[in-house]
Amino acid sequence: MDQSLKGKTMNTQSNGKALQIAQTYVEAIASKNVDTIISVSADDVVCNSPLGRITGTQKFREFQDGFSRMIKKVTILATYGDDEQAVIVYNADTHPVPNAVVAEIVKVKDGKITSTEVIYDATPFVAYMATVKPH
Repeated sequence: MDQSLKGKTMNTQSNGKALQIAQTYVEAIASKNVDTIISVSADDVVCNSPLGRITGTQKFREFQDGFSRMIKKVTILATYGDDEQAVIVYNADTHPVPNAVVAEIVKVKDGKITSTEVIYDATPFVAYMATVKPH
């Protein structure tokens, strides 16, 4: 499973704590390691995305489990961060939508992700879901 992560971190402006945690987070997304994602997340983590707002590690785990099942490949395009927040931009090649560019603003406190703002165009995903027949 080629996740195209090695040597792909560009535009790194700092080596702050939030950036380090955000890099661990996106590497875990790429390797479909939801346990690592949860291990770097606060118990009351908040995730805002085009799909809505979720709070807490249980809902965040469900969100990440669903995303991990869709991932074919993740390529990090850029990272930037400091001790309190980081921005990661990556290309997600997924089963329903190839080449979905995603940006995440990751906020960190006390060594854990407290929130993430997931920014992407949900239109192609919604179009795909409209073609899927319920079981």
